[in-house]
Amino acid sequence: MNRLFLTRAAIVAMLALLAGCGGGAADDGADADVSGQVLVTTTVPVSRTFNDTIQAWGNAAGDPHRATNISLGHGGLVTALDAAAGQSVHRGQALLHVAPDPAARNAYRQAQSAWTLASGELKRTEQMVAQHLATQSQLAAARKALDDAQAGLEAQRALGGGSAEEIISAPSDGVVTVLNVNLGDRFQADAPLLSFTSSHGLIARLSVQPEDAPRLKTGMPAWVQGEYGSADVLKGQVSMVGQSVDAQTHLVPLQVTLPPEASNTLVAGAAVRATIDTAGYTAWALPREAVLHDDKGDYVFTVDHDKAKRIDVTLKHPEGDTVGVQGALDAKTQIIVLGSYELNDGDAVREQQESSK
Repeated sequence: MNRLFLTRAAIVAMLALLAGCGGGAADDGADADVSGQVLVTTTVPVSRTFNDTIQAWGNAAGDPHRATNISLGHGGLVTALDAAAGQSVHRGQALLHVAPDPAARNAYRQAQSAWTLASGELKRTEQMVAQHLATQSQLAAARKALDDAQAGLEAQRALGGGSAEEIISAPSDGVVTVLNVNLGDRFQADAPLLSFTSSHGLIARLSVQPEDAPRLKTGMPAWVQGEYGSADVLKGQVSMVGQSVDAQTHLVPLQVTLPPEASNTLVAGAAVRATIDTAGYTAWALPREAVLHDDKGDYVFTVDHDKAKRIDVTLKHPEGDTVGVQGALDAKTQIIVLGSYELNDGDAVREQQESSK
């Protein structure tokens, strides 16, 4: 009886073991179905306009069309300096104090004496005409002599001889770019005393590689930023593209106009860099990690009936986190982003679902 009971117990244990093994095999099969799919995330491409860019380097400078050389029509002596080269100044601020040349001062005094004499002669002639002792012709001659004397006096006053000291002031807000005189210097008439650039007259003088120059045209937008520090990015415009290579730098020069607010962050001579937008084109915008590359070229993976499908593309705009590609895509194509590096063409995929909150 005991032997029969043990046999039945053994049979029950074996059946239980077999049932457990069968259940494990079924579970393993279910896990295999899930593990055979690669978990991915997807996005859809967006059509947008991209621009190729060209990099350029150089420095900020005063616009030669707005720069001014300040001089005087007479010689003189520099008696005081109120500005230095590179200094920012405001409209009306004193820059130089000048004593007129002694010869100009003497010429003014002679003109003043001539005017006094002509004025007295006119009065006497008028009195004599009233007494019928002078003719109208003599009166007209006296009036002309006074007019000539007045013109000569005004000319000498304009030449600086009418004052013991002359103050040269800034014509507008700007920067003294060059100071050509020192305290105590004597200068001749029309000699340049200083160079002045309006604060709204900065440009960027840049250089580019010769192979990039043919792609540049005047009017193209340029984004200019100071080379050092955290200067703001300024939007400018290409105003000149050189047609020859500089013999010293072996680069092609170009100029970019800058907005009036450039003087708030840049000074003449500051090193700058620029990114110039060239001709625009339309491409599909995708995250950088969605675009892969192998020996055959650039490509992306799309989801096609839960399978990864390779589509070859051309990477047109490789800069930035969002790149531009051209290929057989449309706005509804599901492009694989995360998980694409693990895929081969035709692999089963499963899109990751957002977890419920």
